Amino acid sequence: MASTETGTSGASGRSGASGASGASGGGTSGTKVSKKVPEKVSKEDLAGLEAGLDALETRTAERVSLGSVLLSKIVPPLVAVVLVVTLWQLAAASDLKPDYVLPGPLDVWHSIEKMWLDGTLLGYIWTSVSRGALGFAVSVAIGTPLGLLVARVKVVRAAIGPILSGLQSLPSVAWVPAAIIWFGLTDATIYAVVLLGAVPSIANGLVAGVDQIPPLYLRAGRTIGATGVNGIRHVLLPAALPGYLAGLKQGWAFSWRSLMAAELIASSPDLGTGLGQLMENFRTYSDMSGVLATIILILIVGIGIDLLFFSPLERRVLRSRGLLVRS
Repeated sequence: MASTETGTSGASGRSGASGASGASGGGTSGTKVSKKVPEKVSKEDLAGLEAGLDALETRTAERVSLGSVLLSKIVPPLVAVVLVVTLWQLAAASDLKPDYVLPGPLDVWHSIEKMWLDGTLLGYIWTSVSRGALGFAVSVAIGTPLGLLVARVKVVRAAIGPILSGLQSLPSVAWVPAAIIWFGLTDATIYAVVLLGAVPSIANGLVAGVDQIPPLYLRAGRTIGATGVNGIRHVLLPAALPGYLAGLKQGWAFSWRSLMAAELIASSPDLGTGLGQLMENFRTYSDMSGVLATIILILIVGIGIDLLFFSPLERRVLRSRGLLVRS
């Protein structure tokens, strides 16, 4: 009887084991089938992921040789300058206009050389650059909080936003007669014209930068407690920096143009002689070589400020955000 039970239990055990092994075998085969499909999908997903990472990969900046820098950044502007001077010389030599109306490049160079030898050239440049720098600094101090106010307060944007856009499109020279009536022939007239030309550009640039901030950044800042002044300093301004920098760059261009317009019209011995006033003096004496020489100096100063200050700052900001690999 015991043997019978033992045999029965052994049989049942063997049958249970075989059933379990059959079930596990079926489960294993089913698992193998189910693994094939996810395995195929995962390979496709992995290939797509690798392609996306390759597309988003930022290569480290390579050391650029001196020859490549010369070929890519120095030679093209020099070729353009040589081409313009050559065409200018050909136009002057062909007697399209009399020499006193269209002087050649050498005549203009002699005018610049004369001012240099007289020791007055750097004084003219410094007078204008110092005025432009001071006016631009005050414009930044006014335009930055104004731009933040317009960007963050809807009522203020509705009231002031269109006015700022209109002021930005208004030619700076239009303010000179009014400023002369308000302040007379003083430095206040020049600085008023510079401020009215630069502040709207700086404020509008900051507004555009704030408008382009992803809302997620602002929510993340509020989550970590960056609100109020801390939120503006650590979240808002850094996120809006590209647009703000573009506004600063445009603001400098407007302040420089406004300064030249103010110096050109508000001319007085008491104000000192800047580049704009120098050009008006040459025009009074019908010295076209001096007029063209002053125009070239104004152009050189404007380009120099951009290359020495704004362009490096812009490259640094873009590089820090991974938007510029090679300078």
